[in-house]
Amino acid sequence: MGVEERREQLIAVALELFSVRSPDEVSIDDIASAAGISRPLVYHYFPGKHSLYEAAVRRAADELTARLREPHTGPLSVRLLRVMSRYFDFVADHGPGFSALLRGGATVGSKQANAVVDDVRQAAYEQVLAHLRIDAPGPRLALVVRSWVGLAETTALTWLDGRTMPRADLEVQLVHGFLALAAVTAADDEETAEVIRRIIANEPADGLIGHLVTTLLGLLPANGGPLLVPRDAPPGRPPGTPEEAATAAAPTAP
Repeated sequence: MGVEERREQLIAVALELFSVRSPDEVSIDDIASAAGISRPLVYHYFPGKHSLYEAAVRRAADELTARLREPHTGPLSVRLLRVMSRYFDFVADHGPGFSALLRGGATVGSKQANAVVDDVRQAAYEQVLAHLRIDAPGPRLALVVRSWVGLAETTALTWLDGRTMPRADLEVQLVHGFLALAAVTAADDEETAEVIRRIIANEPADGLIGHLVTTLLGLLPANGGPLLVPRDAPPGRPPGTPEEAATAAAPTAP
């Protein structure tokens, strides 16, 4: 077996072990045994456990980053839900290693490993902005997106601890959570309000967030008014149905 092939084998073996045990509980002897080679041979390819762990983290990070990519078509809620499903697939596949990496430990707390994690967070942040069609967000919208990335991490860690809630429910809750965070911010930030309007205008009334539309629109400023209401609604009445809310979200023709 060539050098690169052997390194790839050891990284794959390490990832497999880290998926069922915390990296702090996995020794070089464990990795050597699982790979069917001697302990000294492991050191021939990697200077030590930290080096092998960092290579494994980079490989896992590349896999997770790839899972975050999603075509920019269809309602945003559906796109986010597909990404959350793949994200939780990854979390389930790499449970102990994922948990240890985010919570820290003797093996996982290196600067290099932490930098890789930060790169994944940044990739997630940029992916969300791309779906929102925003290149340079203002501080409030940027905070919404970064907060949501952190919420997804915390939710995944909590789920791993006991799995007391159905995973599918958490995935939907995270989609709702993003839209709710954005809508609350939109009450005081026109950039975020415009993003929410675009999102809602592309959401079907009977879709994933149909029942949230009325509530979300009630938080949005409407070109100087306190609420965004349907164009044909009596003064002071907020949208009462998802269909009315979708009408309210649609831009008025010039």
